[in-house]
Amino acid sequence: MQNKKLSPAWTLAALAISAFAIGSAEFISVGIMPLIIKSFNVTIAQAGLTVSLYAMGVMLGAPILTSLTTRFNRKTLLIAIMISFILGNTIAALAPTFVMLLIGRIISALAHGLFMTIASVVAADVVAPNKRASAISVMFTGLTVATVTGVPLGTYIGQILNWRSSFIFLILLGLIGMIGSLILVPNNLPKAQPSNAKGFLRILNQPKLLLIILITALGYGATYPVYTYISSILKNQMGWSDGAIVIILVVYGLAVAIGNTLGGRLANVKPLNALLKMFIGLGAALFLVWISLNTHYFGLIAVLLMGLFAFMNVPGLQLYMLQLAEELTPSEVNLASSLNISAFNIGIIIGSTVGGFAASNDMIAMTPWMGIAMLVIGILLIFYLMRSVAAEKQ
Repeated sequence: MQNKKLSPAWTLAALAISAFAIGSAEFISVGIMPLIIKSFNVTIAQAGLTVSLYAMGVMLGAPILTSLTTRFNRKTLLIAIMISFILGNTIAALAPTFVMLLIGRIISALAHGLFMTIASVVAADVVAPNKRASAISVMFTGLTVATVTGVPLGTYIGQILNWRSSFIFLILLGLIGMIGSLILVPNNLPKAQPSNAKGFLRILNQPKLLLIILITALGYGATYPVYTYISSILKNQMGWSDGAIVIILVVYGLAVAIGNTLGGRLANVKPLNALLKMFIGLGAALFLVWISLNTHYFGLIAVLLMGLFAFMNVPGLQLYMLQLAEELTPSEVNLASSLNISAFNIGIIIGSTVGGFAASNDMIAMTPWMGIAMLVIGILLIFYLMRSVAAEKQ
């Protein structure tokens, strides 16, 4: 089923396709939530569980399932993950009750968390050492493109046909991703070292690993106090129409994709130095959003600039975690990667929560400063980590 002469680019393409499917699934229920509410006669708060339980499943599933699957061949595991993803969305599509829909969402979420963990490691393994961050960025681009096209397309299908059709759309994407992994992912990928509960303790006993996990949560989550309420900000503060906001969000997604690609290239050699500059750049963009909050075109430019920096730090954060884990806990690389994937989701929760506090107290103008505060802490931690690394080399 596999041509051994295939270049790493084909493997990265297969991972990106699967990431596209999984990224489309994460927020698909947001677009079809009114249809789900009507179909099952549930409240909006209950319907919101299709999003919050999914995020919780990703956050908890990544480290737990990673520790349980380290003995599996990584290609076999990637295929099994996509089968689980297809199963979860099939249960959701056929769900006779709201509880069954939630069960389907949780199964998909567990597949999501484990996939992002394993795919990050595989992407880094199939390329030369000086291209590892770029490879990770290619894989994460699948998530970005899903935000720009997959989620809107799935939502549109649900609105034209019915909400179950949106999940059938995800099933088809999952099948394509599974076939891509079957054909394009090498059979002879390095096998992870067996792990167990002690693996968590070995990671927790490494201050540097804990620091990068915290830096990931703060740096990635810093965009979300603003991004969670970006539609409201564009409409109520900056004066854009509903139709224009749809277009702006698509362009925003393109800016995110560009930033993700640039971030991968910048982080290939010295990821920690690159991350410091990216955090500062994102902080500057958030400051521009604040000073232009009540302007029309200048505010739009600031929002798009924020999008450019929003995902730029992702490849570097994941690469540096892998590098540290390979050095400090070589038998726990997969597990360390999974904890960093959880940190991304913790960052989303922190950012959206503090942003929600501001929005609910009529302080939406303060959301950029909440993101900046998270970045300031992250920058201080990066400086501390850089000093620790420099001191060890002396």
